Amino acid sequence: MVGHFITFEGGEGAGKTSILKALEKSLVIDGYDVITTREPGGIEIAEKIRDVILNPTHTSMDARTEALLYAAARRQHLVEKVLPALEKGKIVLCDRFIDSSLAYQGYARGLGMDEVYQINEFAIEGFMPEITLFFDIKPEIGLKRIAKNKDREQNRLDLEQLKFHEKVHEAYQKLAIKFPERIYRVNANQTMDVVEKNVYNLIVNFLKAKAD
Repeated sequence: MVGHFITFEGGEGAGKTSILKALEKSLVIDGYDVITTREPGGIEIAEKIRDVILNPTHTSMDARTEALLYAAARRQHLVEKVLPALEKGKIVLCDRFIDSSLAYQGYARGLGMDEVYQINEFAIEGFMPEITLFFDIKPEIGLKRIAKNKDREQNRLDLEQLKFHEKVHEAYQKLAIKFPERIYRVNANQTMDVVEKNVYNLIVNFLKAKAD
């Protein structure tokens, strides 16, 4: 039995992490075998790499170093957690995957989406999500949400200027156009309850279609 790999993407403050956690509870109640995880992280080695990448004091980190560290964490997370779970038939909901690297390092950092994809191709060996939910929110709104959320983990990317986050948002728009069969846009400017309901319906419809 093969499971399903679903990824959540979007800029800072889009609400995808909160929605992912709420969605896990709803799907479990419905009888689905679900696990949630995140990138970078999800397992011990990748979490340690996460600490290096997102440490707010590491402002001197080179863009290529950053991209390579993300790819390394992604590889370990994939082979140690994601693939084994899928082989057991689980639904894996993952907070970020390769699209984050394409948007943040490839486009916003100016390394080139194709170049960053090549780095990650070595890590993922062609493995991609079945569907990706792009939580589309205006960068200024997302950053305001972050400022209000005192419980949220502040990371190095939060320290970037608005222009950087606007580039990230633009990159996701480009990716959604390039991969329409995989990437589904979610209007994240709405209330969390509305967004959660829309995402729930989208995923359940996807899972039912796969089961038919």
